[in-house]
Amino acid sequence: MRFRNPEKRKKDFKEVSLGLTEKQALKEALSCLQCKKPRCIDGCPVEIDIPKFISFVKEKDYLGGLRKIREYNNLPSVCGRVCPQETQCQGNCIKGKKGRPVAIGALERFVADYEMVLGETETPEVQSANGHKVAVIGSGPAGLTVAADLAKLGYDITVFEALHEAGGVLLYGIPEFRLPKKIVQREIEYVKRLGVKMIVNWVIGRTKTIDELIEEGFETIFIGVGAGAPRYLGIPGENLNNVYFASEFLTRVNLMKAHRFPLYDTPVKKAGRVAVVGGGNVAMDSARTALRLGAEEVSIIYRRTETEMPSRHEEVENAKEEGITFHFLSNPKEITGDDRGWVQSIRCERMRLSEPDESGRRRPESTGEEFVIEVDQVIMAIGQRSNPILVRSISGLNLWGDGYIVADRDGKTNLERIFAGGDITTGAATVISAMGAGKRAARSIDNFIMGRGEPLSQPPEPVQSQSKH
Repeated sequence: MRFRNPEKRKKDFKEVSLGLTEKQALKEALSCLQCKKPRCIDGCPVEIDIPKFISFVKEKDYLGGLRKIREYNNLPSVCGRVCPQETQCQGNCIKGKKGRPVAIGALERFVADYEMVLGETETPEVQSANGHKVAVIGSGPAGLTVAADLAKLGYDITVFEALHEAGGVLLYGIPEFRLPKKIVQREIEYVKRLGVKMIVNWVIGRTKTIDELIEEGFETIFIGVGAGAPRYLGIPGENLNNVYFASEFLTRVNLMKAHRFPLYDTPVKKAGRVAVVGGGNVAMDSARTALRLGAEEVSIIYRRTETEMPSRHEEVENAKEEGITFHFLSNPKEITGDDRGWVQSIRCERMRLSEPDESGRRRPESTGEEFVIEVDQVIMAIGQRSNPILVRSISGLNLWGDGYIVADRDGKTNLERIFAGGDITTGAATVISAMGAGKRAARSIDNFIMGRGEPLSQPPEPVQSQSKH
């Protein structure tokens, strides 16, 4: 994969990755072994027939490859950019056992971008209307997947979005330099062409209740509202001026265009020295965004080692290339401020990893040593919680943890007509895992409405995420 020069790219919000050339894509496709029992498919949460789509690329039938992907995945341009292929399809690639795996994600992006360059978008055939209505709450990756998959089967789908633009975390959570908004908007337009209706500025649980949706004829409801409420460390100083939580910071910049204030109405405080707390993709996005807003020094504070970081390796390397400093085995203890209540520094303790516990994980423990980093802005990127507005408005809905919905692998909740998937059921995870949940839920909803399955009689067990960042 080609990338822009670090010294140039860190000064703007243009996309960092340049993708594959046609020559590179063909070479990569030709390296695929076309295994008779492909393990790469097993690693794909949306079950793409990867060898088949790559076979189209080999024949230079790039649109054919894209059609094959879209049989399984309605957001190929997005997944080709942000999906953690290295731990999923590429992590299962046979070639990777003795060398470098096939660059499956880069090939997915290539065929999707090829269509975009042509300026055309094919819309697949949609089955005749079956007369059944389904409401989807939330227009993030899980909601868009459910909506598209059911629309293809002839369902009348309406998506309700609380914000003023559809896209969910794809729009407000992932920076322009990693996922351009025109890409997200193009994918949303594709979903709309399938017949999906999208209503924005509707907060279900306030503007309208679940019961009212059912009264209006929606036979089932899918909840895919994500987990966007901030999580706190609970240390002194978190309420000081210029302490941001990543969800707010990124939303201000990505969705509200704060980096272009005053051309847009929403401001964001720019700073000279910024500390970001956390080790996931959100932390990398926050740090690299702060750098592009003009920060002279940006540090990432993470309580484990680089090996344990949940962020994608590619994002860590990009951050390092752009000059971001990493403080590993460091844990914040206090944010200190001046007499006017503005951030001045962050006090941390140095950590070491203990011996592995019963779970096999080495937990960080304090060494007793402390150090101070002088900063004028702190961004907390330690995970998110569920937003309580919707879930608390649904009487009898089983919840777990910080207000997450209890749902089984197929998205069934303890309430017969209510299905759920994505971060609202697992805690913060990845875009592709939410899409996988949406795909399974769509099948489950179709089976339920068409009477192919038994009515839910026992509350399901929660399916919890393995990655909270």
